[in-house]
Amino acid sequence: MSLTLTYKDTTFGVGDKIKVFQTIKEHEKTRNQIFEGMVIAIKGSPTVKTFTVRKIGEQNVGIEKVFPLNTPTISNIVVVKSNVKGVKHAKIYYVRDKSRREIDKINSRNTKRS
Repeated sequence: MSLTLTYKDTTFGVGDKIKVFQTIKEHEKTRNQIFEGMVIAIKGSPTVKTFTVRKIGEQNVGIEKVFPLNTPTISNIVVVKSNVKGVKHAKIYYVRDKSRREIDKINSRNTKRS
Protein backbone atom coordinates (compact mmCIF):
# COMPACT_ATOMS: atom_id res chain seq x y z
CA MET A 1 0.00 0.00 0.00
CA SER A 2 1.76 3.08 -1.22
CA LEU A 3 0.58 6.65 -1.16
CA THR A 4 2.78 7.84 -4.04
CA LEU A 5 3.72 6.59 -7.48
CA THR A 6 6.28 7.74 -10.04
CA TYR A 7 5.71 7.70 -13.81
CA LYS A 8 8.77 8.80 -15.78
CA ASP A 9 9.69 12.02 -13.90
CA THR A 10 6.23 12.76 -12.49
CA THR A 11 5.44 11.79 -8.90
CA PHE A 12 1.80 11.74 -7.86
CA GLY A 13 -0.18 10.19 -5.07
CA VAL A 14 -3.57 9.37 -3.66
CA GLY A 15 -5.67 12.52 -3.42
CA ASP A 16 -3.88 14.34 -6.25
CA LYS A 17 -5.78 15.75 -9.19
CA ILE A 18 -4.04 14.58 -12.37
CA LYS A 19 -4.42 14.56 -16.15
CA VAL A 20 -3.69 11.28 -17.90
CA PHE A 21 -2.83 11.64 -21.60
CA GLN A 22 -3.63 8.42 -23.42
CA THR A 23 -3.00 7.65 -27.11
CA ILE A 24 -5.79 5.62 -28.68
CA LYS A 25 -5.46 3.93 -32.05
CA GLU A 26 -8.65 3.56 -34.09
CA HIS A 27 -8.10 1.78 -37.39
CA GLU A 28 -5.35 3.86 -39.04
CA LYS A 29 -5.72 7.03 -36.99
CA THR A 30 -4.33 7.78 -33.56
CA ARG A 31 -5.72 10.37 -31.20
CA ASN A 32 -4.98 11.65 -27.73
CA GLN A 33 -7.55 11.39 -24.98
CA ILE A 34 -7.24 13.30 -21.71
CA PHE A 35 -8.80 11.97 -18.52
CA GLU A 36 -8.66 14.41 -15.61
CA GLY A 37 -9.64 13.42 -12.11
CA MET A 38 -8.59 12.53 -8.58
CA VAL A 39 -6.42 9.52 -7.80
CA ILE A 40 -8.39 7.42 -5.32
CA ALA A 41 -6.29 4.23 -5.20
CA ILE A 42 -2.87 2.81 -6.00
CA LYS A 43 -2.67 -0.99 -6.12
CA GLY A 44 -0.43 -3.82 -7.17
CA SER A 45 3.03 -5.21 -6.77
CA PRO A 46 6.09 -3.16 -7.80
CA THR A 47 6.14 -4.71 -11.27
CA VAL A 48 2.41 -4.45 -11.99
CA LYS A 49 1.12 -1.19 -10.49
CA THR A 50 -2.31 0.23 -11.25
CA PHE A 51 -3.95 3.46 -10.20
CA THR A 52 -7.61 4.46 -10.20
CA VAL A 53 -8.70 7.94 -11.28
CA ARG A 54 -12.20 9.27 -10.58
CA LYS A 55 -13.94 12.29 -12.04
CA ILE A 56 -17.45 13.69 -11.92
CA GLY A 57 -19.00 13.72 -15.39
CA GLU A 58 -22.18 15.04 -16.90
CA GLN A 59 -25.22 15.21 -14.61
CA ASN A 60 -23.01 14.44 -11.57
CA VAL A 61 -22.26 10.87 -12.64
CA GLY A 62 -19.01 9.48 -11.24
CA ILE A 63 -16.60 7.99 -13.79
CA GLU A 64 -13.67 5.81 -12.72
CA LYS A 65 -10.85 4.43 -14.82
CA VAL A 66 -8.16 1.99 -13.77
CA PHE A 67 -4.84 2.58 -15.52
CA PRO A 68 -1.94 0.11 -15.50
CA LEU A 69 1.25 2.07 -14.94
CA ASN A 70 3.39 0.27 -17.52
CA THR A 71 0.95 0.44 -20.41
CA PRO A 72 2.32 1.89 -23.67
CA THR A 73 -0.88 3.85 -24.30
CA ILE A 74 -0.17 6.37 -21.52
CA SER A 75 1.92 9.12 -23.09
CA ASN A 76 2.07 11.59 -20.20
CA ILE A 77 0.76 12.31 -16.71
CA VAL A 78 0.49 15.88 -15.40
CA VAL A 79 -0.24 16.76 -11.77
CA VAL A 80 -2.83 19.55 -11.69
CA LYS A 81 -3.14 19.82 -7.91
CA SER A 82 -1.04 18.02 -5.33
CA ASN A 83 -2.82 16.91 -2.15
CA VAL A 84 -0.79 13.99 -0.79
CA LYS A 85 0.11 15.62 2.53
CA GLY A 86 -3.49 15.63 3.74
CA VAL A 87 -4.27 12.02 2.77
CA LYS A 88 -3.60 9.33 5.36
CA HIS A 89 -5.08 6.27 3.62
CA ALA A 90 -3.90 4.41 0.53
CA LYS A 91 -7.45 4.07 -0.77
CA ILE A 92 -9.90 6.93 -0.43
CA TYR A 93 -13.03 5.17 -1.63
CA TYR A 94 -15.13 7.32 0.70
CA VAL A 95 -15.13 10.06 -1.95
CA ARG A 96 -17.48 7.91 -4.04
CA ASP A 97 -20.34 8.89 -1.74
CA LYS A 98 -19.47 12.60 -1.73
CA SER A 99 -20.60 15.37 -4.04
CA ARG A 100 -18.18 17.62 -5.91
CA ARG A 101 -18.64 20.36 -3.32
CA GLU A 102 -17.91 18.02 -0.40
CA ILE A 103 -14.75 16.71 -2.13
CA ASP A 104 -13.51 20.28 -2.69
CA LYS A 105 -14.19 21.03 0.97
CA ILE A 106 -12.14 18.01 2.07
CA ASN A 107 -9.29 19.00 -0.26
CA SER A 108 -9.20 22.58 0.96
CA ARG A 109 -9.19 21.39 4.58
CA ASN A 110 -6.26 19.03 3.84
CA THR A 111 -4.16 21.72 2.18
CA LYS A 112 -4.57 24.08 5.17
CA ARG A 113 -3.01 21.50 7.51
CA SER A 114 0.27 21.31 5.64
